[in-house]
Amino acid sequence: MSNTGAHSVAQHSLEAQFQAKIDAEGRIEPKDWMPEAYRKTLIRQIGQHAHSEIVGMLPEGNWITRAPSLKRKAILLAKVQDEAGHGLYLYSAAETLGVDRGTMVEELHSGKAKYSSIFNYPTLNWADIGAIGWLVDGAAILNQIPLCRCSYGPYARAMVRICKEESFHQRQGFEILLVLSKGAPEQRAMAQDAINRWYWPSVMMFGPSDNDSVHSAQSMRWKIKRFSNDELRQRFIDMIAEQVKVLGLSIPDPQLKWNAGRGHYDFGPIDWEEFWKVVNGNGPCNQQRLRARVKAWEDGAWVREAAVAHAEKKARLTAAGFAGQPTPDFLSR
Repeated sequence: MSNTGAHSVAQHSLEAQFQAKIDAEGRIEPKDWMPEAYRKTLIRQIGQHAHSEIVGMLPEGNWITRAPSLKRKAILLAKVQDEAGHGLYLYSAAETLGVDRGTMVEELHSGKAKYSSIFNYPTLNWADIGAIGWLVDGAAILNQIPLCRCSYGPYARAMVRICKEESFHQRQGFEILLVLSKGAPEQRAMAQDAINRWYWPSVMMFGPSDNDSVHSAQSMRWKIKRFSNDELRQRFIDMIAEQVKVLGLSIPDPQLKWNAGRGHYDFGPIDWEEFWKVVNGNGPCNQQRLRARVKAWEDGAWVREAAVAHAEKKARLTAAGFAGQPTPDFLSR
C-alpha cells in the first residue's frame, strides 16, 4: 500500500472514531483529534457568538444613563456587564481551537466575521430595553440551552453559566414590559410599539430556513447543534404567543393562530429580504455598531499595552526571585 493509501485509511479510521464518540454522546476536548472542518465550523460559530455578545452590549449600553430609576440603571449595568463576560468566555473557548483572539477581533472589525443580525436595530426608547430582554434574550435562550450539550467540551461548559444569566435577562425584560403594560395609555402604547419593531427581527435570529441553511445538517450530525433553525423558531413563536397574553398586548402577525392539529401556532411569512439585507451589512445600524466597536478597541489600546507590560514585569520579578517583594530599582524601569 502506498503512503497516500495508508494515510487515507488512517484518516478514515480517525474520522470513524471521532464520529462514534459523538454518536455515543461523548465530548470532544481541545487535545483530541478532530476533522479540520469540525474545528473551522466551531471557530466560525463560537466566534460569531462571541462577537454577538460584545456588539450586543451597544444597543442597551446606550440606555444605562437614561434608565428611569437608580434600580433600573443598576440592573441594566449588571446585564451589560454579563454580556461582556459572555464574550470573554466564548473567545476563550474559541482560543482552545488554536485561533488567536486578536485575529477574531480583526475579522469582526473588517466585516469578515458576522454577528447576530438583531443587534443592527436601534433602541429608540426605554420600552426597547424590555423588548430586547423578553424577545431577543428569549430567542437566545432557546438557541443556547441545547449548546450546553454541544459535542465540544469548552463550548458546552461555557454555555452553562451563560444560559443561567440569559434567563435572568429575559425575566428582567419581561418585567419592564409588564410594568409598562399596566401603566398609562402612553406607556402601553410605547410597550406595544417596541414589540412591533423587535418581534420579527427576533424571529429571524434563528437564522435562515432549514432549506437555505448551509451549515445546519453537518452541525447537527456533529452535535454542535441539536435542533434545526425552524424547530427552534417554532418553539420561540409558541412561547411568545402565550407569554404576550400576560402583558395584554399583541404580536404584530395577523396570521398568528393556534393549530390544534399541529399542536403549534401557525404564523405569517418572514421577510427574508430584510434578513439578508441586514446580514450583508445594510441594516439600520450596521455601520454605527462597527464604528463603535472599532473606536472602543482603539481607545482601549493603552489598557491592553499596560496589561502586557505589567505581566512581563511580573514575570521578570518571578524569574529573578523577587516575587512578593518591593520591586528592585533595576527592574522597575
